[in-house]
Amino acid sequence: MRADLALIHRWVPEGARILDLGCGDGTLLDALARDKNVTGYGLEIDPDGITACVAKGVNVIEQNLDDGLANFDDDACDLVVMTQALQALRRPDLMLDEMLRVAGECIITFPNFAFWRHRAYLGFKGYMPVSKTLPHAWYDTPNIHLSTFNDFERLCRDKGLIITDRAVGNGGGEGNWTTRLWPNLFGETAIFRVSRRTP
Repeated sequence: MRADLALIHRWVPEGARILDLGCGDGTLLDALARDKNVTGYGLEIDPDGITACVAKGVNVIEQNLDDGLANFDDDACDLVVMTQALQALRRPDLMLDEMLRVAGECIITFPNFAFWRHRAYLGFKGYMPVSKTLPHAWYDTPNIHLSTFNDFERLCRDKGLIITDRAVGNGGGEGNWTTRLWPNLFGETAIFRVSRRTP
């Protein structure tokens, strides 16, 4: 399991009702159902991911996330999860609203485009960075909204949301003291737990 998924696995409470957006092959939902008696659905658009989910017995719905979550009622779930997909959406800000309409809390991971290696690659080579976390060239990347730890935290502040937890992924694992002190510079993957403010 990827490092960000392992951390999310630890954050998810026993028996929770989950909606996993862009669930891929269903690895996270499968592990949560097995280990924590979690129920829920994954939304996926890739046919190979859908096939893999079905093979694992994961409940999956074929759905384009850019179409929103109108097919889910308010507070239908305890938690909405989205890993490595926010940056590929047309309107990440509106999806964040939708996620927190469907559940009071969400967990989001995305690549930090301010990571020092990405900065150095662009600065020294003069090309858009290509790395393990950003494996695509500029012309075929699904990433259309490049963001950083600071950008996401500002968006949450502007929306009046509460960041209840934050972690940093780095090199396939969790970060160290440098990533905790300066996540925007040394964090390769941003991992946020966000909740809506209670009225």
